[in-house]
Amino acid sequence: MAKNLVIVESPAKAKTIKKFLGSNYKVEASMGHVRDLPKSQLGVDIDNDFEPKYITIRGKGELLKQLRKEVKKANKIYLATDPDREGEAISWHLLYSLNLQDKKTYRITFNEITKNAVKSSIKEAREIDMDLVDAQQARRILDRIVGYKISPLLWKKVKKGLSAGRVQSTALKLICDREEEINSFIPEEYWSLKAELKDKKTRSKFTANFYGNDKKIKITSKQQIDEIKENIKDKDYVVSNVKTGERIKKPLLPFITSTLQQEAAKKLNFTTSKSMRIAQQLYEGIEVKGHGTVGLITYLRTDSTRISDDADKSVKEYIHDNYGEEYVNTKSLNKKKEKGKVQDAHEAIRPSYIDIQPDEIKESLSRDQFRLYKLIYNRFVASRMEPAKYATKSIKINVGDYKFNASGSSLIFDGFLKVYNIAEDTEDNQKIGDITKESKLDLQELVEKQHFTQPSPRYTEASLVKTLEENGVGRPSTYAPTISTIQKRGYVSKEKKNLFPTELGEIVNKIMEEYFNDIVNVKFTAGLEKELDEVETGNVDWKDVLRKFYPNFDKTIIYAEEKIGKIEIKDEVSDVLCEKCGRNMVIKIGRYGKFLACPGFPECRNAKPLYEKVDDVLCPNCEGEIFVKKTKKGRRYYGCENNPECEFMTWNLPTKQKCPKCNTIMVEKGKYLKCNNDECNYSMPKQQD
Repeated sequence: MAKNLVIVESPAKAKTIKKFLGSNYKVEASMGHVRDLPKSQLGVDIDNDFEPKYITIRGKGELLKQLRKEVKKANKIYLATDPDREGEAISWHLLYSLNLQDKKTYRITFNEITKNAVKSSIKEAREIDMDLVDAQQARRILDRIVGYKISPLLWKKVKKGLSAGRVQSTALKLICDREEEINSFIPEEYWSLKAELKDKKTRSKFTANFYGNDKKIKITSKQQIDEIKENIKDKDYVVSNVKTGERIKKPLLPFITSTLQQEAAKKLNFTTSKSMRIAQQLYEGIEVKGHGTVGLITYLRTDSTRISDDADKSVKEYIHDNYGEEYVNTKSLNKKKEKGKVQDAHEAIRPSYIDIQPDEIKESLSRDQFRLYKLIYNRFVASRMEPAKYATKSIKINVGDYKFNASGSSLIFDGFLKVYNIAEDTEDNQKIGDITKESKLDLQELVEKQHFTQPSPRYTEASLVKTLEENGVGRPSTYAPTISTIQKRGYVSKEKKNLFPTELGEIVNKIMEEYFNDIVNVKFTAGLEKELDEVETGNVDWKDVLRKFYPNFDKTIIYAEEKIGKIEIKDEVSDVLCEKCGRNMVIKIGRYGKFLACPGFPECRNAKPLYEKVDDVLCPNCEGEIFVKKTKKGRRYYGCENNPECEFMTWNLPTKQKCPKCNTIMVEKGKYLKCNNDECNYSMPKQQD
């Protein structure tokens, strides 16, 4: 019989850890949180110094009963929940839910699920860190008070089902502010002038940009550019100076939570929540052929770029053996300047085993797991490689009274770029031949172009995460759920990766700005995060944070209740007719997103899903509309509006184009158009705009 019981959060994590521990250990999963504040009430006794009321989460009773049986059999209990505030709080709740106060109970943490890390953690077992627990309690109770006090106000004044939160309201404000900035932006005209030149001797071609004269000249009109062109007409292009040099491009640091979310969005087109979900799978463990169940990456919620000495040594040996000694970075790498306190104990996100290469285990991973693992693996390897080196050349060219500049570079040592590619500015990387001060240049063409200044772009999920991180709003674990929440509530919509505030989002933001400015204020929210960090280090009592926050907040709630009038938001009317009563159905927002409902409610209770239409493409079977639909498991597909009578469906986006071989509809698949008839198999490259 096992003498020791180890409790983790998930079955996947339990399965991975089991193989590292002998028969004296039994590993069980708590399935996440076991206690929390009740959903049906505030659950915080404000008059009794903010005392929380924790209850067993519905559905966890049977699980806890089973865990208590295992506890009775064990001599020692190890609580091995995640190595952060939330994980520490889960362990603390388990301590009370399982009545472990009088048992030999220990807290263990590990940054990676490997044999060495798990066994070392048992040797370094400790008591539960109440400072970490209290920091999590302060956050949870603060967010509960904000949410449960403001949300009913929004239900009463705007509409039911709305919510407000400390971090989500700040994120919404950032998106609304950016939209306002875009709407009020007045573009300014400017022009660029480029000279396409060729060296008479070497015949090499390159592009030079207009600079000005002794000072840089900004061209703001067509008239101005015509004057410049007239003044340099028939003038010689004379090289006045050539400067050569060398520049280096340093490798990027290994991933932290926010940079992983940003890069996965950019390179893999993942949402923040998808990145976190797949990273969690890679961390907890996956059945890998030849290795068993393996945790492939280190802990995914971190804001530290530090890595362990052992990991540093092993990756440098890997680089030496696979790429050569000249690729190993022997210097101490510059660390990112950390803003405030970081969870430095966690390390950066990296592969747990450098010898488990992505391509070797591809068949054991899903497509998305493989792509994310390869991204993390390559970024980590590249971070320990030598910088890339470029030979640079800059040229100054006199044309009459004006000057043109040209710059170029060529790669002389690829360094980390051998593993991790970065998009480069094509013009700066143009290759300029052997140009000297004596070189004679021929003008091939003068290219003028009109431009207009652009406002800051709308936020994407990735750029919003970056801004939240830079401003100290939220923590690694909060970015993905925050962005998901504001979209689910209908405050923000996403079109081609860009985040737009909806009418509802703007109304809620306006109320929050006018009456709860502290909640949505970026500096205030970041300041609260610093206070929570002080609680974590034991410098501040967690209830002091609440005592300081609540009095003014309570007054504001009372004031807002009196001042805010009823705000009516009319539902968007669709062109879909209700089959039961003939009215035009309206678009509503529920907990799972938008849906169609009859405006005749409660007399007519007809409702149905709202599908996104594929424009300009009709069903090849019955010429009905094609809609974007989802399976029960959430997989996206394209189907006919007349389903189930019409059985047309495809996993790939259908197009208007017909297959030249069999006349079947063509669908998009990556960079190709593919015939939807599996027997035909015809494909062709997509035409690029």
